[in-house]
Amino acid sequence: MNVGTAHSEVNPNTRVMNSRGMWLSYTLSIGLLHLILLSIPFVSVPVVWTLTNMIHNLCMYLLLHTVKGTPFQTPDQGKARLLTHWEQMDYGVQFTASRKFLTVTPIVLYLLTSFYTKYDRVHFVVNTVSLLTVLIPKLPQLHGVRIFGINKY
Repeated sequence: MNVGTAHSEVNPNTRVMNSRGMWLSYTLSIGLLHLILLSIPFVSVPVVWTLTNMIHNLCMYLLLHTVKGTPFQTPDQGKARLLTHWEQMDYGVQFTASRKFLTVTPIVLYLLTSFYTKYDRVHFVVNTVSLLTVLIPKLPQLHGVRIFGINKY
Protein backbone atom coordinates (compact mmCIF):
# COMPACT_ATOMS: atom_id res chain seq x y z
CA MET A 1 0.00 0.00 0.00
CA ASN A 2 1.37 3.37 -0.99
CA VAL A 3 0.60 5.89 1.72
CA GLY A 4 0.05 9.44 0.50
CA THR A 5 -0.35 8.55 -3.18
CA ALA A 6 -4.12 8.13 -3.32
CA HIS A 7 -4.70 10.84 -5.89
CA SER A 8 -5.07 9.89 -9.52
CA GLU A 9 -3.46 13.06 -10.89
CA VAL A 10 0.14 13.05 -12.00
CA ASN A 11 0.39 16.56 -10.57
CA PRO A 12 -2.43 17.53 -8.15
CA ASN A 13 -1.35 21.17 -8.51
CA THR A 14 -3.02 21.21 -11.92
CA ARG A 15 -6.55 20.72 -10.56
CA VAL A 16 -6.47 22.32 -7.11
CA MET A 17 -8.36 25.46 -8.20
CA ASN A 18 -11.14 23.28 -9.63
CA SER A 19 -11.73 21.46 -6.36
CA ARG A 20 -15.04 21.79 -4.56
CA GLY A 21 -15.41 25.00 -2.58
CA MET A 22 -12.08 26.52 -3.62
CA TRP A 23 -13.58 29.61 -5.24
CA LEU A 24 -15.84 30.21 -2.24
CA SER A 25 -12.94 29.77 0.19
CA TYR A 26 -10.82 32.15 -1.86
CA THR A 27 -13.55 34.81 -1.90
CA LEU A 28 -14.29 34.40 1.81
CA SER A 29 -10.60 34.72 2.67
CA ILE A 30 -10.48 38.07 0.84
CA GLY A 31 -13.54 39.18 2.80
CA LEU A 32 -11.97 38.00 6.07
CA LEU A 33 -8.76 39.89 5.28
CA HIS A 34 -10.82 43.02 4.63
CA LEU A 35 -12.75 42.64 7.91
CA ILE A 36 -9.53 42.15 9.88
CA LEU A 37 -8.07 45.29 8.33
CA LEU A 38 -11.30 47.20 9.05
CA SER A 39 -11.02 46.29 12.73
CA ILE A 40 -7.72 48.17 13.07
CA PRO A 41 -8.50 51.45 14.82
CA PHE A 42 -7.55 54.81 13.29
CA VAL A 43 -7.29 53.43 9.74
CA SER A 44 -9.62 55.03 7.22
CA VAL A 45 -11.85 53.04 4.89
CA PRO A 46 -9.96 54.06 1.70
CA VAL A 47 -6.67 52.95 3.24
CA VAL A 48 -8.23 49.62 4.27
CA TRP A 49 -9.49 49.01 0.74
CA THR A 50 -6.08 49.86 -0.71
CA LEU A 51 -4.36 47.57 1.81
CA THR A 52 -6.79 44.75 1.04
CA ASN A 53 -6.12 45.14 -2.66
CA MET A 54 -2.35 45.33 -2.25
CA ILE A 55 -2.08 42.40 0.18
CA HIS A 56 -4.29 40.26 -2.04
CA ASN A 57 -2.30 41.11 -5.16
CA LEU A 58 1.05 40.59 -3.44
CA CYS A 59 0.01 37.18 -2.10
CA MET A 60 -1.41 36.11 -5.45
CA TYR A 61 1.71 37.27 -7.29
CA LEU A 62 3.96 35.36 -4.92
CA LEU A 63 1.85 32.18 -4.84
CA LEU A 64 0.90 32.02 -8.52
CA HIS A 65 3.80 33.59 -10.39
CA THR A 66 7.02 33.22 -8.39
CA VAL A 67 6.92 29.93 -6.47
CA LYS A 68 7.94 27.03 -8.70
CA GLY A 69 7.40 23.32 -8.27
CA THR A 70 4.78 21.44 -6.28
CA PRO A 71 4.31 20.61 -2.62
CA PHE A 72 3.64 17.02 -3.69
CA GLN A 73 5.99 14.31 -4.82
CA THR A 74 4.99 13.86 -8.44
CA PRO A 75 5.85 11.08 -10.87
CA ASP A 76 6.38 13.55 -13.74
CA GLN A 77 10.18 13.23 -13.58
CA GLY A 78 10.70 16.81 -12.46
CA LYS A 79 8.79 18.59 -15.21
CA ALA A 80 6.74 20.61 -12.70
CA ARG A 81 9.76 21.85 -10.75
CA LEU A 82 10.45 24.50 -13.40
CA LEU A 83 6.84 25.71 -13.66
CA THR A 84 5.00 28.22 -11.51
CA HIS A 85 1.56 27.36 -10.16
CA TRP A 86 -0.07 29.51 -12.87
CA GLU A 87 1.77 27.54 -15.57
CA GLN A 88 0.78 24.21 -13.98
CA MET A 89 -2.89 25.09 -13.54
CA ASP A 90 -5.27 23.16 -15.80
CA TYR A 91 -2.30 21.50 -17.52
CA GLY A 92 -1.30 24.83 -19.08
CA VAL A 93 -4.57 25.25 -21.00
CA GLN A 94 -5.41 28.94 -21.35
CA PHE A 95 -8.78 30.56 -20.62
CA THR A 96 -10.26 27.86 -18.41
CA ALA A 97 -12.85 28.71 -15.76
CA SER A 98 -10.28 28.75 -12.96
CA ARG A 99 -7.92 31.02 -14.86
CA LYS A 100 -10.76 33.38 -15.75
CA PHE A 101 -11.87 33.47 -12.11
CA LEU A 102 -8.34 34.26 -10.91
CA THR A 103 -8.05 36.99 -13.55
CA VAL A 104 -11.43 38.60 -12.90
CA THR A 105 -11.16 38.60 -9.09
CA PRO A 106 -8.32 41.18 -8.89
CA ILE A 107 -10.15 43.34 -11.42
CA VAL A 108 -13.37 43.30 -9.36
CA LEU A 109 -11.37 44.02 -6.20
CA TYR A 110 -9.66 46.91 -8.01
CA LEU A 111 -13.01 48.37 -9.10
CA LEU A 112 -14.40 48.11 -5.57
CA THR A 113 -11.24 49.71 -4.19
CA SER A 114 -11.42 52.53 -6.72
CA PHE A 115 -15.05 53.17 -5.83
CA TYR A 116 -14.45 53.27 -2.06
CA THR A 117 -11.32 55.43 -2.37
CA LYS A 118 -13.35 57.86 -4.51
CA TYR A 119 -10.64 57.73 -7.18
CA ASP A 120 -8.15 59.57 -5.00
CA ARG A 121 -5.03 60.10 -7.11
CA VAL A 122 -2.55 58.41 -4.77
CA HIS A 123 -4.77 55.40 -4.07
CA PHE A 124 -5.66 55.14 -7.75
CA VAL A 125 -2.02 55.01 -8.88
CA VAL A 126 -1.01 52.54 -6.16
CA ASN A 127 -3.95 50.24 -6.89
CA THR A 128 -3.43 50.43 -10.65
CA VAL A 129 0.24 49.46 -10.35
CA SER A 130 -0.74 46.65 -7.99
CA LEU A 131 -3.35 45.38 -10.44
CA LEU A 132 -0.94 45.47 -13.37
CA THR A 133 1.69 43.48 -11.47
CA VAL A 134 -0.88 40.71 -11.06
CA LEU A 135 -2.49 40.83 -14.51
CA ILE A 136 0.57 41.12 -16.76
CA PRO A 137 2.11 37.75 -15.70
CA LYS A 138 -1.22 36.07 -16.49
CA LEU A 139 -1.04 36.97 -20.18
CA PRO A 140 -0.80 33.87 -22.40
CA GLN A 141 2.08 35.47 -24.31
CA LEU A 142 4.18 35.38 -21.13
CA HIS A 143 3.67 31.67 -20.43
CA GLY A 144 7.13 30.22 -19.94
CA VAL A 145 8.92 33.58 -20.10
CA ARG A 146 11.31 34.35 -17.29
CA ILE A 147 12.49 37.69 -15.95
CA PHE A 148 15.81 38.99 -17.32
CA GLY A 149 15.33 37.10 -20.59
CA ILE A 150 16.03 33.66 -19.12
CA ASN A 151 13.65 31.16 -20.68
CA LYS A 152 13.23 27.61 -19.45
CA TYR A 153 12.80 26.17 -22.95
